[in-house]
Amino acid sequence: MAVEPLATADDQLGQRLESLRRQLPPTTHLLAVSKGQPSSRLRSLVALGQRSFGESRLQEASLKQQELADLGPLDWHFIGRLQANKARAVLRQFGTIHSLDSWALAERLRRIAAEEDLSPAVFLQVKLRPDPGKTGFGPGELRELAPRLVQLAPLRPLGLMTIAPLGLAPPELLDLFQDCASLAAELGFKELSMGMSGDWREAVAAGSTWLRLGSALFGSRATPEP
Repeated sequence: MAVEPLATADDQLGQRLESLRRQLPPTTHLLAVSKGQPSSRLRSLVALGQRSFGESRLQEASLKQQELADLGPLDWHFIGRLQANKARAVLRQFGTIHSLDSWALAERLRRIAAEEDLSPAVFLQVKLRPDPGKTGFGPGELRELAPRLVQLAPLRPLGLMTIAPLGLAPPELLDLFQDCASLAAELGFKELSMGMSGDWREAVAAGSTWLRLGSALFGSRATPEP
């Protein structure tokens, strides 16, 4: 009896991508969180139609962008905490930033973007539950700033981003994401960057338009290429 060949890593990656796509509504985009993954795996995903990638380490992302330059323009999103001294480099290399977490950073990004003749899309990071490990605008702060959000050009605010604290049960996760969706609607935003590998189903149920998926797509973390 013939023995079925074992699935390769690329086969498994493709199967996970296809499975996720089948479960997502057409309004929800999959952002492949590729931190720690070699360029070869990103290249495999591009061959399968995935073109949006999320990175949080500037140096690692720069190397991948160089190695994948032959694939044409890819949709690079910066998803890590953005240090002020790296703002210019991040703006030059990423079309979307998910972690705008203070008005001071917004003003800095706005000034540099104007100097560089760039118009990046940004998500405003909101902190909806107590979490000492996370930064972000409070809901009340965002409401107070709402009239000034239209003054951020050339930045293009798309919507809100939130990260759930560790240890929340599924109903608590759903409540958190629904609170974020309600706040976005109140402020006139249609885009929501909510949900990661451990809570994406609750985020989708609450209306997330961007899922930031790492292990759910790639499996266990790979070692970056030298």
